[in-house]
Amino acid sequence: MTAEPEPSATEPPIPGSPVRPVFTLPKTVALVGLMGVGKTTIGRRLADHFGLPFVDADEEIEKAAGMTIADIFANYGEKGFRDGEQRVIARLLEGEPRILATGGGAILDPDNRQWLAARGYVVYLHASIEQQLARTERTDTRPLLQGGNRRDTLERLFLTRDPLYREIADLVLPTDGRNARALAREIEEHLGRTASAP
Repeated sequence: MTAEPEPSATEPPIPGSPVRPVFTLPKTVALVGLMGVGKTTIGRRLADHFGLPFVDADEEIEKAAGMTIADIFANYGEKGFRDGEQRVIARLLEGEPRILATGGGAILDPDNRQWLAARGYVVYLHASIEQQLARTERTDTRPLLQGGNRRDTLERLFLTRDPLYREIADLVLPTDGRNARALAREIEEHLGRTASAP
């Protein structure tokens, strides 16, 4: 059973209606971070709270290509995947605000970083290698984790990508030992403070 959102202290909810924030988001909230940090779970909670659409960039890439990400990698390699990812990221950052969960490697492209920083409010969800291992140990759908030692792969990805996430992040949020509801609430509070700042 999904827990009901807590009432706002300043705006009592109408019975039977979802709680909405007392501010609106001027631009898309983009969640970035390595695989297994909770971007999709937290993103869906934020979307429910703000009454905005939730979009997963990887799912949009699959729709555009008409095949799974694993098949894109198998047929076109990582470069082919990244080219398609760039086009999808550019499209998703246009138009009305939304909650966007990006793929872990989206920030490798300089244009993606520029677009995310300029058009979005970027939240970097930071997780330890141990948490990533625990959350990805039962999946075999991530091409970059196929073969080899998963810990070594995740450590290599972290060393490459962590500075790039931090380069564009408006908020860095450690996720170890914290549930999605608490993390979403912290993001909501931070966005509220940002929206009310002069």
